[in-house]
Amino acid sequence: MITGLIEEAIRNGASKARACRAIGLDPTTLKRWEHQGTGDDNRAGPRSSPPNKLSQKERQLVLDTACNQEFRELSPNQIVPLLADRGKYIASESTFHRILRAEKLLNHRGSAREPSRRYRPIEKTANGPCQVWSWDISYLRGPVRGQYYYLYLVLDVWSRMIVGWSIQESEEAEHSAGLISRLCIKHGIERNQLTLHSDNGSPMKGATMLATLYDLGVGTSFSRPRVSNDNPFSESLFRTLKYRPEFPSKPFASIESAKEWVAKFADWYNHSHLHSGIRFVAPATRHAGRHREVLRKRGLVIEAARKRNPNRWSGPIRNLDPIDTVRLNPDPEEAQEQPAA
Repeated sequence: MITGLIEEAIRNGASKARACRAIGLDPTTLKRWEHQGTGDDNRAGPRSSPPNKLSQKERQLVLDTACNQEFRELSPNQIVPLLADRGKYIASESTFHRILRAEKLLNHRGSAREPSRRYRPIEKTANGPCQVWSWDISYLRGPVRGQYYYLYLVLDVWSRMIVGWSIQESEEAEHSAGLISRLCIKHGIERNQLTLHSDNGSPMKGATMLATLYDLGVGTSFSRPRVSNDNPFSESLFRTLKYRPEFPSKPFASIESAKEWVAKFADWYNHSHLHSGIRFVAPATRHAGRHREVLRKRGLVIEAARKRNPNRWSGPIRNLDPIDTVRLNPDPEEAQEQPAA
């Protein structure tokens, strides 16, 4: 029974998506089989060849053409148009690529670096504060055109609280290292307690920064180059910051005025802002562990209102269960299995 094998894999720690992927089965297909009450592998496979399949003679013609002295230095994207200009068509570019790949005849050429696959960052999970931090740097316009102040902002992924920030006149690893060192002392971070996620910039991966993190016992996690979605919590925070109604439309007059504005924003964000990703409680409230009581009392109020006027509710009250675990860069297929936050 294929469902039995998948259930055994899940009991041993694998997710349903990974277990299905290992045997070449789509999770939705397994779900349909379970709904039908059968666990057998009902995949029959194709019973006949597709009508547009190339014959062996046509396949060999593709290989002979691509390996011909005239065309062997050209890509299929060049071969097919050249043949068409001569009134000849053998196969499409994708067919050329597919056949050459199957015969292991596609190789990187030229002096340029061969393209490399950038794997997604390893998933990080947090079920409490000060386990995973995310940080990034954003520009704030200065009084002179082309001059910027650099805002270093560190966020706790689980609670969404801004745990610290700094504004500097330059973007350097020394500033990053100093900020993280101060925050680890302030929040009592012990060795091997914290993972710090960031982008791939030089302030994040400079020798001074990496040496400091090693000395502090802080683990590192980095986004893929030029993939902003790998650092979503910091990106979202900067968007909230720069789209606040009171964010200055004109450049900051001085670095002191920039620090004053960010200090007010951080206080509002931590203590007054009801964050949608954590059931609309303030980040500081969640960081301190008081969010469960807030959600419990909120639920009592809404439940009492429903009892007074039940006709206004067609179903249960809104979900007020605390979000215990937050995942940074989860596997896309596994993330679909998780209930919506």
